[in-house]
Amino acid sequence: MAFGTTDPKQEEALIARAIKGDGAAFTELMSLHETRMYAVALRMCANREDAQDCLQDAMLRVYRSISGFKGQSTFATWVYRITMNTCLDELRRRKTRAATSLDTLLDSGWSPADEGDVPERHAVASEQRRVLDAAIAELPEDMRSAVVLRDVQGFSYDEISAMLEVNVGTIKSRISRGREKLRQILQENSELFN
Repeated sequence: MAFGTTDPKQEEALIARAIKGDGAAFTELMSLHETRMYAVALRMCANREDAQDCLQDAMLRVYRSISGFKGQSTFATWVYRITMNTCLDELRRRKTRAATSLDTLLDSGWSPADEGDVPERHAVASEQRRVLDAAIAELPEDMRSAVVLRDVQGFSYDEISAMLEVNVGTIKSRISRGREKLRQILQENSELFN
């Protein structure tokens, strides 16, 4: 899976300039990764406000530590690891739970102008989303981060291993245990997912 939308040599040049303190290069570099960083943060935090806060904190951390980037992993992997760690720090501090709101509905693809939208379908989809988000939020942090990165964001086991700095076998185990725990949680609401 390709992370960025730019040529690797172009990204390397942006990294080198950003390391030297070029603010415009840093801004351009972050714009290449911001959407995926936000998507990771949104899934981990379960609401837009916390996700936006974590995104800003992660970007600040990247800015402060970019001079320490040595290229031992891809820049994208390094950035997503920082994003994930920022989210985990936030979750440890706040222990937040998912909440259904208009922002959450809009994030899930619901549109008030959707002509095929009927109240019953909207209510079921909204409840499914709320139950799934709450189930993900109930997972222990290590399982949650692995499941979100794999099943929601679509990263490979190797990419997740690099982001979380844990070996691939442990990642596979966390994902397997996390999926099983999700199945158990969701069985309590099986009527929603038939």
